[in-house]
Amino acid sequence: MAGDAAAKGMKLDRYASALRRVASGKVVSASSHLLFRATVLATLALVFLFTFHYPSLLSRSFSLSSSSASHPSHRSLLMSSSSSSSPAAATYGGAAWEKEIRRSARPTRDGGLAVLVTGAAGFVGTHCSLALRARGDGVLGIDNFNAYYTPSLKRARQARLAARGVAVLDADINDGELLRHLFDLVPFTHILHLAAQAGVRYAMEAPQTYVASNVAGLVSIFEVAAKHADPQPSIVWASSSSVYGLNKITPFSESHRTDQPASLYAATKKAGEAIAHAYNHIYGLSITGLRFFTVYGPMGRPDMAYFAFTNSIVSGEPITLFAGARRDFTYIDDVVKGCLGALDTAGRSTGDAKSGKKSGEAPLRVYNLGNTSPVPVTRMVGILEKLLGKKANKRVVAMPSNGDVPFTHANVSHAAQDFGYRPTTSLEVGLRHFVDWYVDYYKVKLDVPKISKVASGAGGGKPAAKKKKKKAAAAMVTSS
Repeated sequence: MAGDAAAKGMKLDRYASALRRVASGKVVSASSHLLFRATVLATLALVFLFTFHYPSLLSRSFSLSSSSASHPSHRSLLMSSSSSSSPAAATYGGAAWEKEIRRSARPTRDGGLAVLVTGAAGFVGTHCSLALRARGDGVLGIDNFNAYYTPSLKRARQARLAARGVAVLDADINDGELLRHLFDLVPFTHILHLAAQAGVRYAMEAPQTYVASNVAGLVSIFEVAAKHADPQPSIVWASSSSVYGLNKITPFSESHRTDQPASLYAATKKAGEAIAHAYNHIYGLSITGLRFFTVYGPMGRPDMAYFAFTNSIVSGEPITLFAGARRDFTYIDDVVKGCLGALDTAGRSTGDAKSGKKSGEAPLRVYNLGNTSPVPVTRMVGILEKLLGKKANKRVVAMPSNGDVPFTHANVSHAAQDFGYRPTTSLEVGLRHFVDWYVDYYKVKLDVPKISKVASGAGGGKPAAKKKKKKAAAAMVTSS
């Protein structure tokens, strides 16, 4: 009996032990499931919070601004004013905004063009937009108003355009959503793509800016034109004489080699011409590239040589000249005529955004727009000295190997043949117009009388500030 009792006791102990192991396993399993669920919930919560608080990090496009804090986010451009605290974004989105877009882009003449102008508050963009509007074409502008040079000058140009009925959006050409929305609102017949990061030397400081603007920005424009616009618009865009790079055969012809760029700026423009070839071939886009040669004139760019030298001569600061430098200085009015001629003669695109197919070959063209008369930079300074009534404190140095080229000289026979391009403004006359505008805009008093009056339409201001007042102004020989 005692043996049976002992056996039963051992069985009970094993049974109890088994029960404890099962219970322990269930507890561990339950704990594991609970921990797993808690981890999943915590992860979802973190994703939600991240998305809610940092949406821009999940949908970021290139920013062409020097300071993102000074510009609205790209997506805010399509929102109502209540959704953004940014002053610039407050005017974007909604029925009133869309009505203004359509009004600005609507031609006022029979057969007029509807043109989207990028870089519209830039030097060439402003003059082209004014000329298009003056002849009755519809114009809508885009500009990101970056701080490469004083934004106040760009705002003054924007104000002048507004006075002529041209709206300029404070926007980024890499904002594909905005571009698609604009093409939903307006059946643009043409795009005049002038937005770009200019300057030869600045590329050594901010190379990514050039890639974002001159390469990615160009692709952004081609993408919306090829895959969203219905019908596809014809595109005219600003290449540059810089693509000729180290070519020493003059005058530069469109048939000359362009595979030796001397600067990153030139390389991005050369890349743009190759990209244009691809979009023309694949999607049937009608594309015309214009190689500008050292454009100058009223409302110009402060980083260009003639403008920087004028600032220095007026303020009595020294200027630095590169020995032997010659430029094919081209007056803005002549360039505008070339741009409008290219727009008027651009053939139609042959692609279909809906089907993704093209019905035939579309035009792919490239033209030089220059003055055909290269001038030593020293002569340009001499003309400025005469117009300003003041001698420059000159220092002549050797040409640096930082992207500058010693000379430019345009052969424009192709543009002359295809759309009657013929530059007519001499450097003396063109600089006289520039100085008259400069004196009026900056309220400068000279010891010489004005010979002609050029209305600025942009109010007064102070001469463009320099980074260091005592630093000699170097020749800014950007060719575009």
